[in-house]
Amino acid sequence: MLWHELTVHTTEEAQEMISNLLYEAGAGGVSIEESGTLNKIRDTRYGELYDEPLNDIPEGEAVIKGYYAEAVLMDEIVAELTPRVEELREFGIDPGKALISWKTVDEDEWAHAWKQYFKPLRVSERLTIKPTWEDYTPESAEEKIIEIDPGMAFGTGTHPTTALCLRALEQHVRSGDEVIDVGTGSGILAVGAVLLGAKSVLALDLDPVAVESARENVALNRLEQAITVKESDLLSLLGGESAADTAAGEMWPAARPGHTLQQQAERDAAPADSSLGVTLPVRIVVANILAEIIVLFTDDVYRALQPEGLYITSGIYKDKEGLVAEALKASGFEIIEITREEDWVAFTAGKR
Repeated sequence: MLWHELTVHTTEEAQEMISNLLYEAGAGGVSIEESGTLNKIRDTRYGELYDEPLNDIPEGEAVIKGYYAEAVLMDEIVAELTPRVEELREFGIDPGKALISWKTVDEDEWAHAWKQYFKPLRVSERLTIKPTWEDYTPESAEEKIIEIDPGMAFGTGTHPTTALCLRALEQHVRSGDEVIDVGTGSGILAVGAVLLGAKSVLALDLDPVAVESARENVALNRLEQAITVKESDLLSLLGGESAADTAAGEMWPAARPGHTLQQQAERDAAPADSSLGVTLPVRIVVANILAEIIVLFTDDVYRALQPEGLYITSGIYKDKEGLVAEALKASGFEIIEITREEDWVAFTAGKR
């Protein structure tokens, strides 16, 4: 089978936005290759060894490839994408060269070739991401394995932002916690949260293909009883859950200040909504998505959390750190910790 391979030479800063543009233009799959130079500061705390460059992409740049069916008119796709990529500059995102080209390739050239580069990766003290086609033996009983088959569309989970979120979850998840994962993608964070002790996770995504991918990976890890995957965003979820209380001027009354310990205990003991798998409000919300999207729903996350609940979020390029910090504080969050890897940032914020 033949496919059209569209290539965009851009920056690491713009890679998430451009990937999204490719999907919106009908791409059936997207691959991202960042700079492999040894000049990068790399995290080696878990034994990773970087002894030679992975590619010759200049520092700070990235090559993004989108794949389109043979019948697609690629000149029209290029004409549609070019102004949209340039428009990113107006939002403070530098797409760099923004060079766009395309060629026709045979499916066998790319459909499985990327798998040779995806190996088991220890991302934290207790978590290792393992592709289903690789053999791997845990080093100890404490090491938990996240089985993943990401397909072409949702990545391998080895991006710095995913690792930052998993490490924060490892630090903060308590046994029995209920968690919401917003923009779940391949479901890696949801699976990781359960392996770390969460009782249940509600994984949300607006992309139906992502929802299917997440469900498949949840099944791979045999966690269907603990993880519920839904095609939704957080705002829609809150609207559906809180319509009656909102009309009465309340949001989850048992979580409001002034309630007795008995009332709070009754709320904590309430069974999970069978359609959601969790009981709102929850103790942890995690979101690994673009900074520009994060700032749009910080109020919604605040509503979805119990008092003293935690919001763990990444997908934030370094030049957007201040933007996200301001949005979190404006919604009432207290920033507990900021962690960084390469040019990416993650926040752990608490509900006061």
